[in-house]
Amino acid sequence: MSIHLDKFQPRKFEQKVDHFLVNSLSALRQIFIVLMIIYTFICIVSFAMKMWGLTLSQGALNFKSIDNLLTDGLFILIILAIVKSLFLKNSFDYAITLLETGFVVLIRKMILLQTDPSEWRVLFVLGITSAAFFLLIILIHYLKRRWCIQDQSKSDLLDDHDSRRAT
Repeated sequence: MSIHLDKFQPRKFEQKVDHFLVNSLSALRQIFIVLMIIYTFICIVSFAMKMWGLTLSQGALNFKSIDNLLTDGLFILIILAIVKSLFLKNSFDYAITLLETGFVVLIRKMILLQTDPSEWRVLFVLGITSAAFFLLIILIHYLKRRWCIQDQSKSDLLDDHDSRRAT
């Protein structure tokens, strides 16, 4: 009895391995998303407890406490943006989310920097960069809205054209 070797057998094996790897990667992605959501929840609870504890102990918060809470809050915003980006399927929306996250990171860095006159160059560069990020975000949202309006008007024209054809 001879064994018949199909010439497509290696390709089938590769397809099965690829399918297994894609499914494994998808499962690991889902586990990572769940862990990041748990981490985000822990960050929010920790922030709330810190804010509550500071308010109870100090009453009206001093600037140092408010600055500390602000930096913690901005850190949580960064984590939330990262977790949000894990759910995006569209690469354009993913890029915008990363741009917005970068903007928040720059603003957080500017808040944390000590205002020392010798650091004016760093502050200047961070300010210009964050302004550029902000303008890019505004421009992209404007263009996206304009594209949606154009797509809607094209869709309306096609619907109007199809309804005329039907009659």
